[in-house]
Amino acid sequence: QVQLGESGGGSVQPGGSLRLSCALSGYDTRITCMAWFRQAPEKEREVVATLYRKWGTTFVADSVKGRFTISQGHDENTVHLQMNSLKFDDTAMYFCAAAETCSGTIVADTRYWGRGTQVTVSS
Repeated sequence: QVQLGESGGGSVQPGGSLRLSCALSGYDTRITCMAWFRQAPEKEREVVATLYRKWGTTFVADSVKGRFTISQGHDENTVHLQMNSLKFDDTAMYFCAAAETCSGTIVADTRYWGRGTQVTVSS
């Protein structure tokens, strides 16, 4: 059994930065992928970034490429999402998730979800 907890959300001006963190507790051998999703009002949920734990391979969605970076923390049970050059369209609820597999921004067999942390970009 695994639990995920997100932190680091908040309000920021356009062009600003935030760093989200996801802490994983417990253990499940099926989990090989950590991912960040986001969902804005009246929009579909989308994958923002993924990290394949075995290889340390990372990917980010085209919409945030060059601005967002996903990375593993000092231990394998922590993952970060560094968000730079934030835009109005980045406003959303951001969710951390753990899945059995991922390739690029495709995430399959998602098993655990965090409660979410709100990111608001406004001037």
